[in-house]
Amino acid sequence: MFSAELRHAAADVWERQHAHPFVTGIGDGTLPADRFAHWVLQDRVFLVDYARLLALGAARAPDLATMRRFAALTSGILGEEMELHRALAAGLGISQARIDGEEPAPATAAYTDFLLRTAALGDYAELAAALLPCMWGYAEVGERLAARGRPGHPQYDAWIDTYAAPEFAALAAWCRGLVDDLATGADAALRSRMVRAFVTCSRHELAFWDMGWTLQRWEK
Repeated sequence: MFSAELRHAAADVWERQHAHPFVTGIGDGTLPADRFAHWVLQDRVFLVDYARLLALGAARAPDLATMRRFAALTSGILGEEMELHRALAAGLGISQARIDGEEPAPATAAYTDFLLRTAALGDYAELAAALLPCMWGYAEVGERLAARGRPGHPQYDAWIDTYAAPEFAALAAWCRGLVDDLATGADAALRSRMVRAFVTCSRHELAFWDMGWTLQRWEK
């Protein structure tokens, strides 16, 4: 399967994500609260543009079934997943005003800019390949952390439960299937661009974890 080739191409980046202190800190409950709070705020900023990306996926979909799936995913991001972030923020004492006023950090802006540029200007297969590291990566992180047991921390347990859920694994499997299907009819040049989109977004995912760990913001 082409998705397996993509995963192999970015294997070193993905293993660095699994070993990142932000990820391991969620898993063992030692992640400092201020770093998790920063990630929650930035991930909420990310989700706004991610919903736009999914909406572009629906608009450019080659068939009604894919269009409906992307439309449902857009609704889910704007509903359930943002509600998760609101609940996490509330548990951390973060006000709605602070959530609404959060500005994207450099890593967040770089990631969303790449995703939206790929969705608007690239081939549809590139859009799907760019989506995959987020969906598949979080499912894999959630699965690995869940296998080690919950840390007994309310926010971190909820985070792991969300991304280790069978529904999230099914979503990742659907996106892998979409990428595999699109790669079937792609020529060598398009496949190469799909690999580049996947690896680039995998690097952005790693940078996003690092942004949370370092409390990255624009210098004033």
